[in-house]
Formats: sequence, structure tokens, C-alpha cells
Amino acid sequence: MEIYLIRHGIAEAATDDIKDEERQLTKEGRQKTEKVARRFKNLGLHFDLILTSPFVRAKQTADILMAARLSSQIEECTHLVPDGHIYSWIVNWLEPKNFAPNTQLALVGHEPCLSHWAEIIVWGEVKERLALKKAGMIGIKVPETGSVLGRGQMFWLTPPKYLL
Repeated sequence: MEIYLIRHGIAEAATDDIKDEERQLTKEGRQKTEKVARRFKNLGLHFDLILTSPFVRAKQTADILMAARLSSQIEECTHLVPDGHIYSWIVNWLEPKNFAPNTQLALVGHEPCLSHWAEIIVWGEVKERLALKKAGMIGIKVPETGSVLGRGQMFWLTPPKYLL
């Protein structure tokens, strides 16, 4: 299985008037995310399922990926909120699904959560060595059997500037 961790696009700044979960993509954020999504499509990517944080900016990013025809399915996943925990996601969401080995999942969420998830999947622990830019992506191949923790192989880490 391949897991693609995708950070939401550029969003409005946090203010006292806007709750964090309600922050939307800016015009620039939407435009850059659309360009990145088109590039993903041109590179031949397709996701069997896009999982997204329920926060507005992540859902808007997932919708852009869907509009670019990178998937036909989107599902909200509360594990992908900014303080989500990978262990809970693996045990309560991923393992019970028993996906086929060739499944490609896109997870749209937030930093530093996504970088930490990538490090845990690849190295088995958070090392604070990865950073995921807005609209950037990390691709990880996970083993077909057994735990995914510390056994993943990272094959893609791309800042969006190389995709525009």
C-alpha cells in the first residue's frame, strides 16, 4: 500500500474572529493547490481514497484533489486533525479496513502532525527531521503484512515549488 501525506494549501491567518477549524484557503493557496493537483494528475497519480481532516482548509484541499480527478472518493477522518495520533488511526481505522496491497491512500491534514506520522511510519519514532510545506506531499510505501510502524519506505518528499 502507498500512503500519500498531503498538507493543506495556504490558508487564512488565525485571528480571534476565525476559529482554527474554520480557516479557509486563500486565493493564492487555492491557485497553488490547483496547480499542484494538476501536476499530480499529469504524473499519473490516482488515489483510491482521499481521507481529510474535518478542518475547512483541509477539506478544501481534498476537494481540489477530487476536482483534478485524482480520486472519486473523499472521507472525513477525525484522526487527521492537527493533534491527531497515528497509533489511534492505525488501530481504529487502517488495520480494520484490510486494504489490498496496491491501494493508494491520500491523507490531507496539517503540520507538524503529518511529518510526525511520516517519521513514525518510516523510522518508528518522531525525529523532527521532516517538514512538509503547504500543498506538499510525502509518499510512503508500507509493508503488506504486519505493523506499518518503522517499516515504511519513503519514496516521495516534494515541496510544491517543484511541482508548479
